[in-house]
Amino acid sequence: MKQKFILPFFLFIQIILLQLISFFPESVERYYSNGVYLSLSQFSRMVLGSVPFSVGDCLYIILIIVVLKWFWSKRKSWKQNWKANSLQLVSFLSVFYFSFHVLWALNYYRQPLFEKMEIQKDYANVDLVDFTKKLIAKTNHIQFQLTKSDRLKVVFPYSQEKVFTMNLNGYDNLSKQHQNFRFINLSTKKSLFSVPLTYMGFSGYLNPFTNEAQVNYLGPMYSFPMTANHEMAHQMGFASESECNFIGFLGSIKNDDLYIQYSGYSYALRYCLGILEFNNKKSFDQLITTVHPGILMNYQESVNFRKEYKTPIEAGFHLFYDQFLKLNQQKDGIRSYSKFVNLMVNYYGKKNNEL
Repeated sequence: MKQKFILPFFLFIQIILLQLISFFPESVERYYSNGVYLSLSQFSRMVLGSVPFSVGDCLYIILIIVVLKWFWSKRKSWKQNWKANSLQLVSFLSVFYFSFHVLWALNYYRQPLFEKMEIQKDYANVDLVDFTKKLIAKTNHIQFQLTKSDRLKVVFPYSQEKVFTMNLNGYDNLSKQHQNFRFINLSTKKSLFSVPLTYMGFSGYLNPFTNEAQVNYLGPMYSFPMTANHEMAHQMGFASESECNFIGFLGSIKNDDLYIQYSGYSYALRYCLGILEFNNKKSFDQLITTVHPGILMNYQESVNFRKEYKTPIEAGFHLFYDQFLKLNQQKDGIRSYSKFVNLMVNYYGKKNNEL
């Protein structure tokens, strides 16, 4: 085989291998997620964690420039040399695809969290209503502790950099109960792309090549700790969005600080209320009246923020990301974010864990 065909052929082999790997989640869990990946990710975070800016974002900027420069240089000769240019492009994609999976994305094929933690996948409507009532009581209590009034929104007193460090406390406490959620070597940073992220409708992401967690620093501060905890869950090797929401929630409410607890509880409550509003309007109308006005004011912050940056481009990126998730073992696509409610309801309901 000629050398120029090796990498394109390797891309084809990778796609076939990933289809086969999907049938062996226990092996991926044991040898990759709890083996190779742990060493790779912890090394990356140890090396880059002390760098005050996102190295991964800088690499993305360089990559974008290089790719645009390459396309510009080929613009006149593309028709004549389309075969050679196409092979170069596919060769690049092959290396990119390989690096993406080896450094992080094989976690898409690991054992589902509901199996590992023996949590049921489904729940009855009565279970959701009961859990939401408990969430309301807990969130109301913390909101009142922080503001001394049920009508004042929670205003965070910490910087975003301080929140990153404070989040470690929640995971330290959580790891005492669940060793799989142990987090070391902090490497969580504010995204250099926060403005375009906001217009795209995203609050954060993990760079799979540097294992840095990037968080959009423009959003409402009350939800910032929970968002950061979600991305830190990705760093631990959990690829599913619903699982990272669940783990991020646990990491938030296990924190010793009430403000970070509030971030987790209010985030979960908003999702539960949203599902009830869509599926059980009568229960929603009854429960929403029991939520402190101060909490609803925080929710309105998020609504106003989204309205300010709402553009048609957001729908396009969400459609793209929806297909990306479906191609990577998350059949519910972007709806998988809300599936963490299933994990929460059954973890706290059927397993009788204390909220």
